[in-house]
Amino acid sequence: MSTPRWRPDPARPPAMAAFAQRVGLPADYAALWEWSVRERGAFWRAIWEQCDVRGTPGDVAVVDGDRMPGARWFPGAELSYAENVLRRRDDAAAIYFTREDGLTRTLSFAELFGEVARLRDGLARLGLGPGDRVAAFLPNAPEAMIAALAVASLGAVWSSCSPDFGVAGGLDRFAQVEPRLLLAIDGYVYKGKPFDCMNKVRELRAALPSVEHVVLVPYLDPAADAATIDTGRPWAALRTEPRAEPTFPRFPFDHPLWILFSSGTTGRPKCIVHGAGGTLLQHLKEHQLHVDLRADDTLFYATTTGWMMWNWLLTALASGCAVALHDGNPFHPQPNALWQMAAATGVSVFGTSAKYLDACKKEGLQPGRTHDLRALRALLSTGSPLVPESFDWVYEHVAAGTPLQVAPISGGTDIVSCFALSCPLRAVHRGEMQCRGLGMKVEVWDDDGNPVVGTPGELVCTASFPSQPLGFLGDDDGARYRAAYFEHFPGVWRHGDWAELTARDGVVIHGRSDATLNPGGVRIGTAEIYRLVEQLEEVAESVAVGQAWDGDQRVVLFVVLRAGLTLDQPLEGRIRATIRAGATPRHVPAVIRQVSDLPRTRSGKVSEIAVRDVLAGRTVHNTGALTNAGVLREFRVE
Repeated sequence: MSTPRWRPDPARPPAMAAFAQRVGLPADYAALWEWSVRERGAFWRAIWEQCDVRGTPGDVAVVDGDRMPGARWFPGAELSYAENVLRRRDDAAAIYFTREDGLTRTLSFAELFGEVARLRDGLARLGLGPGDRVAAFLPNAPEAMIAALAVASLGAVWSSCSPDFGVAGGLDRFAQVEPRLLLAIDGYVYKGKPFDCMNKVRELRAALPSVEHVVLVPYLDPAADAATIDTGRPWAALRTEPRAEPTFPRFPFDHPLWILFSSGTTGRPKCIVHGAGGTLLQHLKEHQLHVDLRADDTLFYATTTGWMMWNWLLTALASGCAVALHDGNPFHPQPNALWQMAAATGVSVFGTSAKYLDACKKEGLQPGRTHDLRALRALLSTGSPLVPESFDWVYEHVAAGTPLQVAPISGGTDIVSCFALSCPLRAVHRGEMQCRGLGMKVEVWDDDGNPVVGTPGELVCTASFPSQPLGFLGDDDGARYRAAYFEHFPGVWRHGDWAELTARDGVVIHGRSDATLNPGGVRIGTAEIYRLVEQLEEVAESVAVGQAWDGDQRVVLFVVLRAGLTLDQPLEGRIRATIRAGATPRHVPAVIRQVSDLPRTRSGKVSEIAVRDVLAGRTVHNTGALTNAGVLREFRVE
């Protein structure tokens, strides 16, 4: 058994302990989780009360709770997502914003409420109302959060993607949404360069006949002219003083709130519709109980408006804490840019990706020694598995001897939340996520549908939960929705992660189950290979896929090396020896190739599926979903 790297601080009793006491249980996570999945109706009603949700819960927490899909949560409830997020209205900081070129802004809770009220009134004057759809081509800036809350306050439905998408990528998403309103910026900066978006916005407008108004946010050029866009109007024109104190009409629990998009690398992105009530309850649970967010916290997550973590970050305002936003390249103008931002704004919970932490390690950064991170108490990571060696780097070079809860989390756009989470009642062990989320009956199953512990298998959720999607846009009979999650194991949510429950009841993700390797009929998670290969000083990143070969499957490994290095026989030998020593002979790749970069989705995730398709000679159907589709030509191996 490994030595814990962090233990709960007795001087900071977590809200989770108070919640356990509220429901008559000891502050023991295993007992609390078992109750939460056994008595799900009572659990989620207790979350409503614990988190003081504004609204009426109705008499019944769940109807047909054993049906999946088909359960109905809080069928008599009414609430407003915006009212709950905007409950705090004092002069404390609500949003800290930093752009890579040095631009900074701070908005108080009172200022945020005022901005939302003004924009809400302007949108209402344009006729926007319940059920109308809005598309936002906006960066991770305060205007995006202001607009999302104003849209939600009217009962309209929000969808967004970041402005680095090309026109084709934007249309793949927004054409399916058929928005009445398009919000867009004139341009943005990235890696020190300005990028004009006006032509892209005009092309988007021309290709979206449903759009009645385009609202232009002057983000790069204050003098950007909205009149050059058909039906365009300036952001400032909508932000007049509201005619009266805004009211927050309440809507049914499953009223649509957001349309989120899958990565779209295998075809047009799925338009996943999420309801207001389930999203709010799930996020409040995760923020207040699992992350233990409080009013004196500042939460940062490295994200864009095209990734669900942006939506997750937005809801954190409902817990009364501040959020920190950063727009731009995380390594510009210097590699420590995000750590500098965290120090300047007093970030207490820092959220990022495993790839970012590994890149910091390879840059030789020591942020805990070069920056004042005394406010930092927790570090969250998602997007890909955080390997044990990265835990070690964080504790040595970020924590630098101070208590720090390193807490990877895992979930997805599909549920706009998490299945595996941090836990303030449990110790941290390197290489593991601390727990399965409360109210989420998560198990790991073998191919025959048997629960397993200590053995990798399919991550499943065997009981309904409130943040399941309402469905997919355009999937009127629900066939695509059922096929996506419920066909592999009928009536059970199969998430698509190749995972493992440990003897400690922790969770380890070994990669995506559709990207597992299968040499000799033995399934191998790709994270097992990446963990070993990427510890080599010469290797910046890697991707491993299986290729059909002589009636079996062989492992092909692509590596991105540090600048100036070339893959030669001695390095190939060291890579193979490292994998053989740290894993098994089955893990050792038959072929190793050097490439200049790895194909990535717009949220920064490496697309193993795109590499696998190229290697198999199949067409990658939606290269617009990738930021660097041109590199795919480097992955052809005969």
